[in-house]
Amino acid sequence: MAPLKFCANISWLFTELPDFSQRIYAAASAGFRAVEAAWLYDTDLQELLRAREATGVEVVLINTPPGDVKAGDLGLGAVPGREGEFRQGLDLALKYARALGCKRIHLMAGRIPVGSHRTAVAKEMEAIFVQNLIYAADILSKEGITGLIEPINTRITDPRYFLDSPHHAAAILEKVGKPNIKLQMDIFHWQIMDGNLTQNMQKYFPMIGHVQIAQVPGRNEPSSAGELNYSYLFKTLENHGYQGFIGCEYKPQGSTEEGLHWFKDYGTHSK
Repeated sequence: MAPLKFCANISWLFTELPDFSQRIYAAASAGFRAVEAAWLYDTDLQELLRAREATGVEVVLINTPPGDVKAGDLGLGAVPGREGEFRQGLDLALKYARALGCKRIHLMAGRIPVGSHRTAVAKEMEAIFVQNLIYAADILSKEGITGLIEPINTRITDPRYFLDSPHHAAAILEKVGKPNIKLQMDIFHWQIMDGNLTQNMQKYFPMIGHVQIAQVPGRNEPSSAGELNYSYLFKTLENHGYQGFIGCEYKPQGSTEEGLHWFKDYGTHSK
């Protein structure tokens, strides 16, 4: 049984360093062979490329641009009237993914428009999201890239996010019907919205293209106190034969390095 593969989310880890390229070096020094990030677009692409090449670290996931963050955007994939901006953002994500050799892009759904009720706009937003995902799938397939959609919990993290449960995401993937559009399982969000992790992981495993982890409810290290038993969850993923990456998307309780004992312990135990 192959050991699980972890990647450092450098939007959350190694934030003691101001620059993403510096965080790539720090992740490599800490023993990570791969990194992921939300939005790298304010960082010089050549600096990122130099850091990747110097360390040999693989960049395994980036997000599509969020849109206008100051105006409240968090992705545009399902937002009415923003289809053109979604496509522009996809082009930018592709530029970075090509250069960095990144084979996964999280296609962010976005938020319910301010002043709208979820039930009133749900059908329209889902139709737009499906249309945008089909468009993205055809472009990404030419590059050998997998697109991912991620449910984000609306109970703690983001009450207005459109895609908020694994069941909703799975239904959308069925409508899209493209083999290179997959489900991103952030265990933190899945636990908050639905629980029942063992059954949901088994049910949706064929759709899963990427995994992310954090403890619930604090979103800290997986080894910190909380609701989730990550020893069990890691073993469950191993038993399913999961061969993708697991993104460490959590808030360190102290320094990043101090909180990595769980990662180093896993590496020792899995050998």
